[in-house]
Amino acid sequence: MTAGKPILVVAEHDHVSIKSATLNTVTAARQCGDEIHVLVAGHNAASAAAAAAGIAGVAKVLHADSAALADALAENLAAQVLAVAPGYGHILFAATSTGKNVAPRVAALLDVAQVSEISRVVSADTFERPIYAGNAIQTVQCPEAVKVITVRMTAFDAAAAQGGAEQVESVAAVADSGLSAFVERTVTKSERPELADARIVVSGGRALGSSEKFDAVLTPLADKLGAALGASRAAVDAGFAPNDWQVGQTGKIVAPEVYFACGISGAIQHLAGMKDSKVIVAINKDAEAPIFGVADFGLEADLFEAIPELVAAL
Repeated sequence: MTAGKPILVVAEHDHVSIKSATLNTVTAARQCGDEIHVLVAGHNAASAAAAAAGIAGVAKVLHADSAALADALAENLAAQVLAVAPGYGHILFAATSTGKNVAPRVAALLDVAQVSEISRVVSADTFERPIYAGNAIQTVQCPEAVKVITVRMTAFDAAAAQGGAEQVESVAAVADSGLSAFVERTVTKSERPELADARIVVSGGRALGSSEKFDAVLTPLADKLGAALGASRAAVDAGFAPNDWQVGQTGKIVAPEVYFACGISGAIQHLAGMKDSKVIVAINKDAEAPIFGVADFGLEADLFEAIPELVAAL
């Protein structure tokens, strides 16, 4: 058992501010124990460290600064986590692409089993996590001396970004491992909210028929609502929408205040990515579509008629 040991949250940041996924991870950490430390590893990231110190419930921020940590390369970041790991009973990551890349390396190098995508903390060593595309919940008891955990962000509220630590401690940064090198980052520029953080998401399915119709029908609705655009895997595979719009088990997990599912049948893989949304609105002309089983509001209608009418009404 690791009762009494502090808990380490590995922060995600852009060197200036802390990403929202870290706030959800801190909430999960607070349910594991009382003393929360946050590791901010980056380059010229003092502003991010200061932002982490402002998160409610955080007792200390560890700040590692090095050019080798500038691009969050998994090998270097994992080595930095290992360098500060002694003394911690839990090491928590957000279940993002970065967290899923680094956490298994840390667990392997510590020779412990990882607990992935927890959705509830039962006790300091017992957790719940969804399996079978969210159709079952597994309870896992972890006997490891150090518990390496990834956190499903949509299952935990964000910690308040105020009233946190008074202490930011500089720690020695690790040397570049030389195992990988940063080559290029291509960032999609959009005036829309980021899909994973959006308050409202408008998603379309294969029923839209083409990328042109996808744009013509859904974009006006998203514009009216200030929403992010999403898509089912079927729509992405058909080329109607880009990969980074995919919502589902193999895409992004979202939990907005309102989720519009337009022409989406509701396969379990898609439901796994959005069923935690506060309000789900489904528009589909198939009355037997599984999406109606999870929808708070369902409209059995032709989306090519219903959505323009909705846009006009808005």
